[in-house]
Amino acid sequence: MVLLQLDPFLNELTSMFEKSKEKGSVWVTLKRSSLKSKLQKRKLSSAGESIEYRCLIRATDAKKTISTSVGAKDHQRFQASYATILKAHMTALKKRERKDRKKSTEAEKKEGTSTTTAKPKKL
Repeated sequence: MVLLQLDPFLNELTSMFEKSKEKGSVWVTLKRSSLKSKLQKRKLSSAGESIEYRCLIRATDAKKTISTSVGAKDHQRFQASYATILKAHMTALKKRERKDRKKSTEAEKKEGTSTTTAKPKKL
């Protein structure tokens, strides 16, 4: 696994999406991480120092795995760029078929049936 800087990671992610356009998938995972071992974390917490957590982002297309680490300062810029890449490369998704509620209720009213019917009370 290769730990890249932000811009090279986004470029590689774009190329992964391009390669898998016809056939294949790209998996992207996000995880909170401090990039420190458990021993280093214990030492920092016992010393009273705060641990800076980062976001570890991994992407794989089953042949190649890349990753990057994003801090709190760069998060806004990375998120905007990442969203742009996702919007540009999710063109192969099928749109969901939705039933128009207005049309279905109008059709029921014309037939003379309503969606809510009151049941008679038993005595």
